Amino acid sequence: MPYNLAPMSIRVIGINHKTAPVAVREKVAFSPQGLIDKLEQIKADIDDNSHNDSDKNTNKNKKVKNEVVILSTCNRTEIYTFSDYALSQILNWLQHQENITEEQLKQHIYDYSDEKAIQHILRVASGLDSLVLGEPQILGQLKSALKTSSECKTAGTTLKRLMQHAFLTAKRVRTQTSIGSNPVSVAFAAVNLAKQIFSKLENKSALLIGAGETIELVGKHLRNAGIANIVIANRSVENATRLAQELDGVGVSLQEISEYLPDADIVISSTAAPIPVIGKGTVEWALKKRKRKPIFMVDIAVPRDIEAEVSELDDVYLYTVDDLHSVIEENMKSRQEAAAQAEVMITEEVTAFMGWLRAQDKIQLIKSYRTKISSIQNETLEKATKLLNNGSSPEEALKFLAHTLTNKLAHDATVAMNKAAHSGDHKLLEASDKIFNLSGQADKKTIEKDKQ
Repeated sequence: MPYNLAPMSIRVIGINHKTAPVAVREKVAFSPQGLIDKLEQIKADIDDNSHNDSDKNTNKNKKVKNEVVILSTCNRTEIYTFSDYALSQILNWLQHQENITEEQLKQHIYDYSDEKAIQHILRVASGLDSLVLGEPQILGQLKSALKTSSECKTAGTTLKRLMQHAFLTAKRVRTQTSIGSNPVSVAFAAVNLAKQIFSKLENKSALLIGAGETIELVGKHLRNAGIANIVIANRSVENATRLAQELDGVGVSLQEISEYLPDADIVISSTAAPIPVIGKGTVEWALKKRKRKPIFMVDIAVPRDIEAEVSELDDVYLYTVDDLHSVIEENMKSRQEAAAQAEVMITEEVTAFMGWLRAQDKIQLIKSYRTKISSIQNETLEKATKLLNNGSSPEEALKFLAHTLTNKLAHDATVAMNKAAHSGDHKLLEASDKIFNLSGQADKKTIEKDKQ
């Protein structure tokens, strides 16, 4: 059964790669450096304008602890709140912060509350809402978003608890399903194949040809896998050197490939060259220099960077981009099956968090009850004290105190039970019996009478 929090509510308002093109997403993208200012602004702007002057005077002692976390990546900008904010307030704030129209926002925005909001956050953390299904990068970005919000003191108890629950859910999804075990990018698939062939890469050397985005990703994956040496060969030596420095490698020109090929255990190429940059003869010569030690080669380029005849050579494992795509397609099917298992886990974890949230609401109910009876106590004591000060005897003041305090404390419960008795509301009467321990009192009186 849906559980609606009022007036405070968990909410997600956002734009992502599914709902908006990059031209729109970039308008509401916040830089890591600017995120702190945005967090401080959203709370200050919305909180200050949430009530008119009369409301502020009436509720000046009321402390509404609105909470905000903002996640901003290249694929999404999402505002997570536990607050009494209205959608219109957040949209108005966004519109004034960034160069975007109200029409653009309404066309591309999504808005989730309570269970749906919690489900969305858990799916995001687990990589189920990512451009690449199951990618783990978003989890780190979400942790950074929480860290920034915590430092700005805009994330309170509820959102911190929700984010930690999301992190644990993501861990459960990764450990109990195979969603992250199979590579679904060309770069990762190439490196994964290298690890399968060589088992360990710590003592291996790689020659990467090209300096584009794919080769950069390949280099990062190899570095993370512990590769010993990386050489980047490119038409522009400057670009090769720039990328090589990021990977603790060496940058060289395409003309120097034959010089470095004999030392390369792994060769991965992705250039825009119109003709192959590595021929069969060059590889034969390199194999002789290597004393027939095998070379693993991946040609990601279209048209080919490595002559097709190279695959005929012994001690060469040559894969093309088509080979990788077939691996990726199979892996994507595996991830989709794992995602279906993960969705079941997400549903279970949403239920678990809603249970915690309900408990917090009940704790607040208890606090409200204690506050109410404390107020009655203070009010009645003040009146009894006035009686004493006006000349009444202590006995009169005590009788007034006992009578008034008893009547005020019992009034609401007596009225509710009286209505329940007349309307036949047995559940409320049974609950009243348990709350006030009425049957227990009756049993105690019976026992005392029997003893006499």
